[in-house]
Amino acid sequence: MPSTDKRHLSWLLQQFQLKPGKPAIFSGLRSLFILGVPIGVGVITGHAATSAIATMAAWFVGMVNVDGTYRQRATAMIAATVGVTVVFLMASLVSSHLWLAIPTTFLVIFIAGLAGLYGSVAASVSLVTSIMFAISLARFASFSNLSTLIQHCALCLFGGTWTTVLSLGLWVVHPYVPAMQVVAKCYLSLSKFVETASETLNPKDRQEWEQRFLQAQDTVIQDLTSARSVWTTLWNRQKGAEARGNHLLLLIEDVNQIVNSVVALRELLAIASESQLFSWLHKEIQQVIEQLAIALLMLSEAIAKGKNLVHLGDLDRTVEALQHQWEVLRSQVLNQTINVDTDEYSDLVNLRKITASFTNLAQQIHTDADIVTDLIQGKQSNIAQRDIFPPAQSECYAIIDTLRNHLTFDSVMFRHALRLALIVTFAELLASLLQLPRGYWITLTALVALKPNFGGTFETTVQRVIGTILGGIIGITLVLLIKNPLAIAVCFLLLVFTAMSVRSLSYSIFTILLTPAIILLLNLISAGGWKVGVLRIVDSLAGGVLALLGSYLLFPRWERHQLPAQVEKTIRANLAYFQQVIANYLYPQQDASANSINKLRHQAALENVNAAAAAQRLFSEPRHVQGEIEPVMTLMVYIRGFFSSVTTLAEHLREFSGEYQFTEFKRLADTIIQVLENLADALGQGQPPQQLPALDSYLEAIHNQIEQLHTARLSEIATNSNTLTPTLQAVREQTLLSTELDRIVNKITVMHCVIARLQE
Repeated sequence: MPSTDKRHLSWLLQQFQLKPGKPAIFSGLRSLFILGVPIGVGVITGHAATSAIATMAAWFVGMVNVDGTYRQRATAMIAATVGVTVVFLMASLVSSHLWLAIPTTFLVIFIAGLAGLYGSVAASVSLVTSIMFAISLARFASFSNLSTLIQHCALCLFGGTWTTVLSLGLWVVHPYVPAMQVVAKCYLSLSKFVETASETLNPKDRQEWEQRFLQAQDTVIQDLTSARSVWTTLWNRQKGAEARGNHLLLLIEDVNQIVNSVVALRELLAIASESQLFSWLHKEIQQVIEQLAIALLMLSEAIAKGKNLVHLGDLDRTVEALQHQWEVLRSQVLNQTINVDTDEYSDLVNLRKITASFTNLAQQIHTDADIVTDLIQGKQSNIAQRDIFPPAQSECYAIIDTLRNHLTFDSVMFRHALRLALIVTFAELLASLLQLPRGYWITLTALVALKPNFGGTFETTVQRVIGTILGGIIGITLVLLIKNPLAIAVCFLLLVFTAMSVRSLSYSIFTILLTPAIILLLNLISAGGWKVGVLRIVDSLAGGVLALLGSYLLFPRWERHQLPAQVEKTIRANLAYFQQVIANYLYPQQDASANSINKLRHQAALENVNAAAAAQRLFSEPRHVQGEIEPVMTLMVYIRGFFSSVTTLAEHLREFSGEYQFTEFKRLADTIIQVLENLADALGQGQPPQQLPALDSYLEAIHNQIEQLHTARLSEIATNSNTLTPTLQAVREQTLLSTELDRIVNKITVMHCVIARLQE
């Protein structure tokens, strides 16, 4: 099989794999109860068809995806309940008149498409509202008389209210559960990040591992941002958070600190692994990283379950073993002072830095374990509260300004909303004119599959269409085998339970399970037989084709035209971060603002995530519009490498006194800043960058100075190896700085070459 075919097959199989994690059993049970009650009432009272209105409303409101506080969930679910009721009313009023139904469809879907401007929650509410409108227009809505319309709207309102009350029943009893869950999720993703970092010592495939490491890092950053948002929502309105809020705040900010430490350690390990001395500590380092991942996992479980499950004995023993092995290595090397060259001594200094960093990280885990214990026991913490960076609160004028600013073809979301409205309206018109049985399935598939970018549309279409085909075959088989209404109802509920349990793990498998559930539901409330399954498959194929055509032909905004602007923004964010860190090195006596560094680091990390997402969208577009992919991949890797080097320097500031300075350090830093500014300008202006300045001359002067320091220190060791002298202090401060400046210059050189190639 050709390699291209293998890649396509591999990608297709990945669409049907479960993501890491556990099935959401509680979500499945909740969905079972949400749907079981209205269906049961309908079957018992003999109004199964009518109860389907309440069932649909309950189901769609329950599918609103909100990770946040109970207040946020309640707001979203109430909005969804009102939304599905209003669109049901609108559909009822216009369904009998095609000349009214078509423009109303366009208007509703266009407004829903713009809702994505206000975040994922608004997008989720608008999606279920749009789905309810499409189904109501074709299936349930009819304005026969006013009393029937009021009754149906009341059923719709009841279904949404039932879901809201059931979902938020524990609000009063456990108001802080969402905050605990989101912090636990942070530590879980942090554990996976550290576990991935452990493979840096001997990865089977360096490039594949690098990709997984960066994805794991991005996941932690996203979870951290979500946790900060939830914390702010709960406690920002108060003058001061109570004990539980302070504990969670400390844990949230420690996630950020641990991520920075791991990024710096990964950079240090990449440097040290090239040394022959590294083999002395390889085993111990591997064991410490594994125990760190386990300790973070225990912290996550303790926070989620509210039980003290953290035992750090194994972590302490591995750290002690690493410290002991380091002392053995140090004695062995320094006892042969005459034969030690400056390069070997530099390697020894780096290994000492790694050992100290692991020790500090273990101490940080101990501190977090104490905080978790206080959190569970309800005690006050003696650790000082730290600042966080709450997201800006949306104001009314900001909402209006956001909408006004995006009412232009330059806006991706405006193009998407218009494209979505046109395709869904065309699908609705096609189904109405051809009088297709259950033609609204074409509309629904196009509505769900069409995304703001072609790659997202293609992926969702493949998942939905193949999932529908497989699920349709299962549904047809069940309809042919099961005739008893009670047995059909049981199968339906079991399928819904399983589908909702795996929804967060695989959209494809969710679709495979949901399709037969819908086929069984329709056979339960109205006759249709196995033909319903065939119609479902054919209509989904038609809807998928419409979505792909719409995404490709209607106002496409290919990522290769947008990527330079995002990369420019990313480089500038990383540049601001670098400037602040370097300023603290050049002027250590001034008040170094840790908060400024943290804010700039967080902003740079978010822009790195955005750039990676933009690159992924580019890779998923049609090959003939992508342009060259390899330079883009290289640029993403080296920008992230630059960020890692700067983070390593930021972490090293704790040990930096500034009493010894490289003579060419400032000029090198200023030149690096000029190069980065020029690279960002070149991307913004669409022009090639200027010729790269001679950075090697500055590096050579720094190398000479660090070699002199190492030589002086080796001379000191011959007479006194244990005293902390100014020379030893300078060696510890400057060795890592010299090494990272080397790596930064290398990364910038590659970035310059890649951008010059792209701009050609």
